[in-house]
Amino acid sequence: MSRFDESLAASQQLIDAALEREIAGAGAALRADGSAECIDCGCTISPARRRVYPSARRCLECQVFAEKEAYLR
Repeated sequence: MSRFDESLAASQQLIDAALEREIAGAGAALRADGSAECIDCGCTISPARRRVYPSARRCLECQVFAEKEAYLR
């Protein structure tokens, strides 16, 4: 096996491990109970949002802002 192949295999293992962590984190978030108040602004999360997304931890406005921030990084 060449050094390139070894490096490629090591990179793939790192990617696979990161993906497994993301999947586990997403599963935990889906199983977790959300909160009645937004973790960013403290406002009450709307009942409609809680019905659609029971594990919500942010109000819709703060979630949109957080996702835009993450996208722009």
